Amino acid sequence: MGLGVPSALSGVVDRSGHTPYRLARTWGRLCLRTWGVRVVVKGAEHVPAGPAVYAANHGSALDIPILFGYLPAEFRIIHKRSLYLAPIVGQYLYLGGHIGVHRGRPFEARRSLERAAARIRSGTSVAVFPEGTRSPDAGVRPFKRGSFVIAIQAGVPVVPVSLAGVKDVAPRGLLFSHPGTVTLTVHEPQATHGLDAGDAQALAERVRAAVCGALTLPARAAS
Repeated sequence: MGLGVPSALSGVVDRSGHTPYRLARTWGRLCLRTWGVRVVVKGAEHVPAGPAVYAANHGSALDIPILFGYLPAEFRIIHKRSLYLAPIVGQYLYLGGHIGVHRGRPFEARRSLERAAARIRSGTSVAVFPEGTRSPDAGVRPFKRGSFVIAIQAGVPVVPVSLAGVKDVAPRGLLFSHPGTVTLTVHEPQATHGLDAGDAQALAERVRAAVCGALTLPARAAS
């Protein structure tokens, strides 16, 4: 949390979010270095030139510093709006230009997804965890379609991102983590041109298959 307050305050000065993002990148790398975690990045050549939705598997709180520290693209995260109430974290998310969405009433949820798509369309890449919550093991839960609806509405590609070896390093959370190596793999982008909301689930399954392809353990069967 050492950079949490400076990161939040930098968002007051730099409303573009670039400075808070750079501080978060430094924070992520410092955390991983402190914990003795080495990150190997593969597939950086697949990062598209324009905005995109980066979709990663989610097995540990360690995933957050890994993405901030080593995903080879500047991004904002899509998160539930209630996180704005969390001390320091909430202020960083708000002032850093990250994108909060409603998960309650359908009308508000739809409007917030539309606003998220507009932000992405204007040039802001985002990172998402389509499982919706952390997986309790090294498997991958089914991907929810919401993130893919946003990508389709924005007309930007979805880039699958695999985080492999995280459960080996942090099998029971950060308090029980130990030194080791994890691999972040960026896969070829999945185009959304010509798709509509009805195609979101099929797109989610294609992206999930790409993510699972770089993991060492089999994914859970989709439901």
